[in-house]
Amino acid sequence: MPLRATFLTLFPDSLGPILQSSILGRGQKAGLLAVDTVDLRDFSTNKHRTVDDSPAGGGPGMILRVDVVAGALSALRERDPTVHVVAVDARGAPFSQRAARRLAKLPHVAFLCGRYEGIDARAFELVDETLSLGDFVVTGGELPALAMFDAAARLVPGVLGNDASTASESFAAVLLEERQYTRPVVFRGRAVPPVLLSGNHQEIARARRKDALVLTAKLRPDLFTARDKHRSDDKLLADQRVPTLDPAASGDSDDEGGT
Repeated sequence: MPLRATFLTLFPDSLGPILQSSILGRGQKAGLLAVDTVDLRDFSTNKHRTVDDSPAGGGPGMILRVDVVAGALSALRERDPTVHVVAVDARGAPFSQRAARRLAKLPHVAFLCGRYEGIDARAFELVDETLSLGDFVVTGGELPALAMFDAAARLVPGVLGNDASTASESFAAVLLEERQYTRPVVFRGRAVPPVLLSGNHQEIARARRKDALVLTAKLRPDLFTARDKHRSDDKLLADQRVPTLDPAASGDSDDEGGT
């Protein structure tokens, strides 16, 4: 059964280029994802198809009307009573990899994308949850909603082609992902770490784990503190024989285009 996503938006045409491209597009062609949009203007209550009004009590901007949102959600739930509706709003709970995993297991998730100065507060009583992409403000909910869907969709088995790709990524185990390299081996005097070229898969795995721990401690100490603590990780961090994946200095001539 595919993961189905519905975007409730004032600008449905803006979503197409991303939803139809790359992995999301291939996931739909393979029947693993199903995507549709709902134009909120279709639920306007007047002939001018207006969907917003001035803030009660005065103030700048325009507010998306609750009756418009309610009409759209009622029609959506009439078609699928099981749909899980997410309002995308800066005041929502922070979106995380854990939330992505949860959404990926749902049969149908809908994203309510706000615009203008915001959404009438009463509309939030009509959704199942409210999520935020971070402590910043964008011009509409479409981009954050796309990011949330992308994060969930790539966890659906088969969407990435190789399901192992998600197992070691950042946040999959509450750690940042280790640093990655490819050709050229040497670039401007900086070389791929020798351990990655050693062919010793056990040592490569240990170096990758150590690098993920060191990076997380340095860049996201909050995640490092909250991680599941294992004695083996403490030993790994203390073992000077196990390298991290810092670029290696090289005296060889630069190779910016070859192998």
